[in-house]
Amino acid sequence: MTAIKHALQRDIFTPNDERLLSIVNVCKAGKKKKNCFLCATVTTERPVQVKVVKVKKSDKGDFYKRQIAWALRDLAVVDAKDAIKENPEFDLHFEKIYKWVASSTAEKNAFISCIWKLNQRYLRKKIDFVNVSSQLLEESVPSGENQSVTGGDEEAVDEYQELNAREEQDIEIMMEGCECAISNAEAFAERLSRELQVLDGANIQSIMASEKQVNILMKLLDEALKEVDQIELKLSSYEEMLQSVKEQMDQISESNHLIHLSNTNNVKLLSEIEFLVNHMDLAKGHIKALQEGDLASSRGIEACTNAADALLQCMNVALRPGHDMLLAVKEQQQHFSELREQFARRLANHLNNVFVQQFTQALLQLYNRSYFLSVPGHDQSSTLAQHSVELTLPNHHPFHRDLLRYAKLMEWLKSTDYGKYEGLTKNYMDYLSRLYEREIKDFFEVAKIKMTGTTKESKKFGLHGSSGKLTGSTSSLNKLSVQSSGNRRSQSSSLLDMGNMSASDLDVADRTKFDKIFEQVLSELEPLCLAEQDFISKFFKLQQHQSMPGSMTEAEDLDGGTLPRQHNSGAPLPVSSEKDMIRQMMIKIFRCIEPELNNLIALGDKIDSFNSLYMLVKMSHHVWTAQNVDPASFLSTTLGNVLVTIKRNFDKCISNQIRQMEEVKISKKSKVGILPFVTEFEEFAGLAESIFKNAERRGDLDKAYTKLIRGVFVNVEKVANESQKTPRDVVMMENFHHIFATLSRLKISCLEAEKKEAKQKYTDHLQSYVIYSLGQPLEKLNHFFEGVEARVAQGIREEEVSYQLAFNKQELRKVIKEYPGKEVKKGLDNLYKKVDKHLCEEENLLQVVWHSMQDEFIRQYKHFEGLIARCYPGSGVTMEFTIQDILDYCSSIAQSH
Repeated sequence: MTAIKHALQRDIFTPNDERLLSIVNVCKAGKKKKNCFLCATVTTERPVQVKVVKVKKSDKGDFYKRQIAWALRDLAVVDAKDAIKENPEFDLHFEKIYKWVASSTAEKNAFISCIWKLNQRYLRKKIDFVNVSSQLLEESVPSGENQSVTGGDEEAVDEYQELNAREEQDIEIMMEGCECAISNAEAFAERLSRELQVLDGANIQSIMASEKQVNILMKLLDEALKEVDQIELKLSSYEEMLQSVKEQMDQISESNHLIHLSNTNNVKLLSEIEFLVNHMDLAKGHIKALQEGDLASSRGIEACTNAADALLQCMNVALRPGHDMLLAVKEQQQHFSELREQFARRLANHLNNVFVQQFTQALLQLYNRSYFLSVPGHDQSSTLAQHSVELTLPNHHPFHRDLLRYAKLMEWLKSTDYGKYEGLTKNYMDYLSRLYEREIKDFFEVAKIKMTGTTKESKKFGLHGSSGKLTGSTSSLNKLSVQSSGNRRSQSSSLLDMGNMSASDLDVADRTKFDKIFEQVLSELEPLCLAEQDFISKFFKLQQHQSMPGSMTEAEDLDGGTLPRQHNSGAPLPVSSEKDMIRQMMIKIFRCIEPELNNLIALGDKIDSFNSLYMLVKMSHHVWTAQNVDPASFLSTTLGNVLVTIKRNFDKCISNQIRQMEEVKISKKSKVGILPFVTEFEEFAGLAESIFKNAERRGDLDKAYTKLIRGVFVNVEKVANESQKTPRDVVMMENFHHIFATLSRLKISCLEAEKKEAKQKYTDHLQSYVIYSLGQPLEKLNHFFEGVEARVAQGIREEEVSYQLAFNKQELRKVIKEYPGKEVKKGLDNLYKKVDKHLCEEENLLQVVWHSMQDEFIRQYKHFEGLIARCYPGSGVTMEFTIQDILDYCSSIAQSH
């Protein structure tokens, strides 16, 4: 038990500044035995506190832990069960009765005795000890226990005492004097006993010899005892006095503790009250601003904004546990809710009035601006010219500036009353959609009038036919025929006019005007949409977005793939976030932009199908610009949708040109010349190159070039094969020469292969036509030499041909005489007239062909001379005209015509 006592003191009580005085091993009565220890302890600090502590082993059993402690002053009764018989059971009466069974009666008695002594020393209120032996309570306290109770060392008196150094030295000297001290312990003990008897006898004799001194000593001892008794009486009286002082000090200590606890509670209560006052008290000025603040002036808006923010902070304060149970807090929260509802209602009504006022003001301005457009029976184009109506959209910046003053209040309304916020959003969209619809429709009406109301030509083309189609019908196109060379240009121009592709200065001016108008339309729409989107995000506190997957569907791609395309403006989109809400609002507000743009595009295509080139370039540039700002914005997707329509019109324009190529018929009575679709391709390419210079969608034009040039090549060959009046080689030669010249001039990189092909076809058919047309100008002479070549081919040597009867020198001279210089010149003159009849004036290839024929004729002449020199050597036979004569004949003929 001593070891356990030391372990408990070291591990449990010393860290808590306590001393363990007594310990008893117990278990609860009537239950399964689970042993624990009851310990009597006192604190080492003043005032001394006496406790009974229950200690038990941990579940693992490797250390002790403190389970519960009772103050000794709370102990009312100690019941030992039986004062006579030994009984290990005892009860301790605290707030409830604890029944214990000690491991032994001795431990129980020692523990109860310690409790009694502690009660006598430290407690003014005495504990009632029941069934406890009076002897146990009155017996003297052993020295060790006395020391424990009075605060001295708690070690027992019977514990082992260690020898000091001197005692060890004396024992060693004594043992050295006896040889058998170590070998024979009994002999050594007997010797020590004898010496002790001798010393006792000597001591007694000494005492008896000094009897007188003993008597004197005894008297002194008696007197000392009397003095001790007196001192004990005084000490007892002092102790009784100090006991009352101790009790008073304990009471003062407890009172101080209660005062400290009360002060702590007061401080905490003050802190809670200050927290509520600081965080849930709204200034009177804020309350007045919320109830009566002027929402029309800048100062009033600022005051209302500050008051609304303060109200929101008060309502959103994080209350501590228990605050919501306070009546004052509930009343204050109810007051805040009423202020919020009142101000939210007042703010929503005011903003609705502002919306209506701005809408009305904008409509009046719009009416004043477009009054003459709406007057029935007036010539709109002349009216616009008279009143200088500009192609501009009204500026909403003043309206946005006025409304942005309420942006913070809208944010407050969004966070406090989303229903009213949503209602304001719907009202704004409703008013703005109607206003923008009026403004945008009038704006597009002005644009259409400017496109069609200034020239007769644009009126003529403007409202007839379908987009991307020629105004002439297919049946009329089938009746087209190629006229004579004299009216070739007029027929080409007529065909171009019917295809809306005239190259005249008037058409160029109209196209340039259309391009400027279309660019101005896009330039006006783009900042309008961006400004409105920026305002919506700021005023309604919605976040702008960079990308929004899932908000677009797939439509036809401009390059053959797919292009992101938004939902139809009439179909609602699921609003899943603030980013989607911006898009929804923009779609509803500007729902008329896409239809109006499509109508304008259709009109431009009706006016001139070539306008699709201008629109494709302009719209592509604006789409590219919008996508750089925000690829998923309303403007980007709307322009992207319109760009799809423009690309389809552009494709229709290309398809119609190819179809017209296939439908062209030629006249059987006149020569062909340069085919109309070749001229049209030249005009298209020239115009397209000027339009698509540095354009983003160059790839679309390159694809169109490839389709068109293939169509031109195929249909040139088709017309050449069907031509009856003009030789096939002439049709191919002239048209491919024109194509080659066009491609060389324009330097279209994607058509380099076609340029080389056109040059090759031109060269091949030029050579073929020259050979075919020149034929055999010296026919008899040519037949003669063909016979000579045949004999040589049969194996006759060239120098022996002259010995053949049909090919002797006389026959050669006879044939040569039939072709004097005069006849040769006459034949060349007829040939020149024939070539001139075949060729057209536009391409001006007559001299080129004539020069090629001259070279071919000289080649034949040299061939004949070579045969004469090889087959008739030394005969002296020569042609009656020379190469120089041939050159002179050809030059003279060319100059004479």
